[in-house]
Amino acid sequence: MAFFGNQFADVVEWEEFREDMIFWKWNNKEIKKGSKLVIRPGQDAIFLDHGKVEGIFEDEGEYDIESQIVPFLSTLKGFRFGFNSGMRVEVLFVNTKEFTVRWGTQNPINIQAPGLPGGMPIRANGTFQFKVNDYLALIDKIAGVRNSYLVEDVKIRITAILDQLLMKWIPREGKDMFNLQANAHEIGAGIQDDLNMELMDDGMKIMGFQIMSFNYPKEIQDMINKNASYGMVGDMKKYQQVSMTDAMASGKSSGAGNAADMAGMMMGMGMAKEMMEGMKDGGQAQTPPKNEEAASESTGQAPNFCPNCGQKTEGAKFCSNCGQKLY
Repeated sequence: MAFFGNQFADVVEWEEFREDMIFWKWNNKEIKKGSKLVIRPGQDAIFLDHGKVEGIFEDEGEYDIESQIVPFLSTLKGFRFGFNSGMRVEVLFVNTKEFTVRWGTQNPINIQAPGLPGGMPIRANGTFQFKVNDYLALIDKIAGVRNSYLVEDVKIRITAILDQLLMKWIPREGKDMFNLQANAHEIGAGIQDDLNMELMDDGMKIMGFQIMSFNYPKEIQDMINKNASYGMVGDMKKYQQVSMTDAMASGKSSGAGNAADMAGMMMGMGMAKEMMEGMKDGGQAQTPPKNEEAASESTGQAPNFCPNCGQKTEGAKFCSNCGQKLY
């Protein structure tokens, strides 16, 4: 945005446009007949007279001072007298776009957690969006005392109170202290409401607040990962079986790895036997038949094998190997 003077006035331009600039004040400059106002996309121009808003130009384009701006700003003294001499005026240029800012906790914040008397140290990071939505409040609270205002200024202000807001909303909305990401949306919505109350008087509004991730201390994160692994395999017994299978699959079969291979094979055989037994109908062992001696006594017939030593009997009354009576 800039005012361009005719041959009777110097060219007066706004400093090079900065994407991180929320507003910049063209303060107490002289404009003369023949000057033009240029408004680029995403910018508004606010004419001020002694801190009072006299007119707002929101549409992009090029405006002629005499034919377009004078009628709109007819209350200003310099315009009323037809530019017999140059007049001085304040113009506030405002960036109207929505800004996105990344945030992150600089230090861990301690959140109360069961079993941890000192609290759980947690870090978090994410983004938030904001924009100017009230020119009068912006002028009254900030532009009245500053010539420019940057996105970094807003970020510093937000991060100064963010730790306290996280400590407030995490215990309130975090249902599981070890899985806070599941409730990140609810925690972020509460923080957004509080931030809006903080910035409302300054003419700005938080359009969105997102928590991308929560970061736990390494020891806590390792415990969470292990607990998740147990949950994936169902119970400890299955977890051990899966672990042994992985160990066998990753083992080497040569050199110094032979001993490890053998140990893995033995564990695998034991695991396979245990799994086969568990897969029997109903998971129950088959009931052994009554001993053959009792059966032979009830039927009067010789058993096929000696119940004492296992020798084949071939119908004899006594075992030819150990002498055991067969019936």
